[in-house]
Amino acid sequence: QVHLVESGGGLVQAGGSLRLSCGASGRIFLINTMGWYRRAPGKQRELVATIVSVGRINYADSVKGRFTISRGNAKNTVNLQMNDLKPEDTAVYYCYYSDSSGLNYWGQGTQVTVSL
Repeated sequence: QVHLVESGGGLVQAGGSLRLSCGASGRIFLINTMGWYRRAPGKQRELVATIVSVGRINYADSVKGRFTISRGNAKNTVNLQMNDLKPEDTAVYYCYYSDSSGLNYWGQGTQVTVSL
């Protein structure tokens, strides 16, 4: 079992920045993938960015050049630096963890709201 705790999020004006952080605890595999997904009102959950513990990174096209995902000093943490935020980035952001066990885990979600 893996437990994810998110922090960050909030309300920001368009063009502003926010930082999300997520820590994983429990049965953590050495090789794992952590990242962020989001769900906007009336839409399906979508990938934002993921990072494998060995370094491979993947971004959604909509956030490339604006968002940066990174691992914390503790390898069971992941951060998402979001710059130049747009109203269309408004969503609930969910931390994600997966490993070779085949199980996926999700955080409780944190609201990001970008106003004009």
